[in-house]
Amino acid sequence: MIALRQVSLQRGTQALLEGADLTLHAGHKAGIVGPNGAGKSSLFKLLLGELAPDRGEVEMSGGQRIAHMAQEVEALDRPIVEYVLDGDRELRATQAALEAAREAHDAHREAELHGAIEALDGYSAPSRAAQLLVGLGFAQADLARPLSDFSGGWRMRVNLARTLFMPSDLLLLDEPTNHLDLDALLWLEQWLARYPGTLLLISHDRDFLDAVCDHIVHFDRQSLVLYRGNYSTFERTRAEKLALQQAEAAKQQARREEIERFVARFRAKATKARQAQSRLKMLERMGDIAMAHADSPFHFTIPASDRTSHPLLVLDEARLGYRDEAGEAKVQLDQVRLTLLPGQRIGLLGPNGAGKSTLIKSLTGELALLAGKRVPGEHLAIGYFAQHQLEGLDLASTPFMHVQRLSPKASEQEIRNFLGGFGFQGDDAFGEVGRFSGGEKARLALSLVAWQKPNLLLLDEPTNHLDLEMREALTEALAAFEGTVIIVSHDRHLLRATVDEFWRVADHRVEPFDGDLEDYRAWLKARLEGERREARADKVEEAPREDRRAARRAAAELREKLRPLKKQRDRAEQAMEKVQAELAEVEGALGDAALYTDAARKAELTATLARQGELKSRLDDLEAEWLAAEEALEAMEAELSG
Repeated sequence: MIALRQVSLQRGTQALLEGADLTLHAGHKAGIVGPNGAGKSSLFKLLLGELAPDRGEVEMSGGQRIAHMAQEVEALDRPIVEYVLDGDRELRATQAALEAAREAHDAHREAELHGAIEALDGYSAPSRAAQLLVGLGFAQADLARPLSDFSGGWRMRVNLARTLFMPSDLLLLDEPTNHLDLDALLWLEQWLARYPGTLLLISHDRDFLDAVCDHIVHFDRQSLVLYRGNYSTFERTRAEKLALQQAEAAKQQARREEIERFVARFRAKATKARQAQSRLKMLERMGDIAMAHADSPFHFTIPASDRTSHPLLVLDEARLGYRDEAGEAKVQLDQVRLTLLPGQRIGLLGPNGAGKSTLIKSLTGELALLAGKRVPGEHLAIGYFAQHQLEGLDLASTPFMHVQRLSPKASEQEIRNFLGGFGFQGDDAFGEVGRFSGGEKARLALSLVAWQKPNLLLLDEPTNHLDLEMREALTEALAAFEGTVIIVSHDRHLLRATVDEFWRVADHRVEPFDGDLEDYRAWLKARLEGERREARADKVEEAPREDRRAARRAAAELREKLRPLKKQRDRAEQAMEKVQAELAEVEGALGDAALYTDAARKAELTATLARQGELKSRLDDLEAEWLAAEEALEAMEAELSG
């Protein structure tokens, strides 16, 4: 159990917590949300003992093993799989003791330590470490490469793998998805859903929080408020609270009327049809949920250029990639033919390393084509955002000066009003960029893109470092943007709310993807299974002819053993789906604010809460049953592939 009792915490002149209370029980998976600077990372430091509260108490169950993801990774000359294995300190110490016993020829001690390694599951450790790294996007050939070979973002992935590998009862993760693509993020979701301990997760990805968390801890005006359910449930519950405040309701109604007027005016007009549809999407999901964001400091628009071209940009028979130091071409995408038209809204999907960022850079003209043609329209105006642009900001300058350099004739008030929508209000517009956080720099870089009034927006992971409120403001701004949009993002909420079509970047090709994000998840799974089958087939081809007959007989016997396990897994999975559906209905009922305030419904509330507990317990049992069958299947399939 974790308990904060009347905790007050101040950092410098800023009060982060004032008399805050919080209780989390073993096994909870809690998402920590709140604006940047509210104190989320400081909460982790309290739990780790790196900070002491100014007042109050922090209590934790004794004997808890805590795994925490460090934010900085040293550039070591150690193979990354060994670096991950180093995360299990007890295993490493036992292995070192075993080596010492061997050198001392102490057979009795050796036998004792072999038993200790077995108890620590040490003999499967290398394969478990490799699975974590592969799941996070590394190729098998990368595992023996030293950590120093990789860029900062990839080192953070290695660091995440090491954290997940650590034996733990409490797992603290601070923005683990910042350096992940969509494929790795989907894998991490599944891993965390199976994690048996207590999880505290700081994230600004609402879909990720929905998939992983069963509680939300909200930093709200220097207090901690615990909500049952995932992020969507929290958002609905908080929205209901805010809906009681008439002033907030008036803000939302004004926004709804603004969107409805736009839709009514432009729904039938061909040139505005896509923007009308995007705003309809906003209206459909807005409901009362918009109330939860009514107090956001961010609200901005991205104006489009007054002029456009038809088409905006064409790539014809293009070959995309890089040239190495020797001048040799490294092709990532070939035979690329695409035409960008005004109003298109495209999301790029594809496995890690397939060439999504290469395509974006080639569209901007930043990366020269290896072959083929890039034909820009006469009035093409590109707005381009990528993470490396944060490094190009003038650290000695201010947000105001950055904008003023782009438009020397713009008035001071015009610039200040514009920057205010991105959270740079008052004197913040004149703050030194070198002192900004990653989120503040990302907001500034986005504001510079918006100021230039593009008609083609190219965004490569624009939500990294942005908090939930800023992500929501960006989503609204992109949905209302009247130009063409192409987005690479692991933020599924952003993609669903702002794009109308997907392109798949894979196998050296760019082609339309006929489906949604769930279809893409299924495609990824099928692709991975196909790669595994090919790897098994290659092993069979390499086997000596005389061994193949025996291998086929053994494989047939193993397949017979797999059948009952598959049935057990499938039965558990079907039962889980039924329980999850009923649990969703029960939690939907618990979202009714009147259930808590109407004294006549007290018995109903008690019964509903009891049913929720029963269903969660049943779901836990089924998940354990499913996991046991799945692990047994994986072990047998590994034997089959060997």
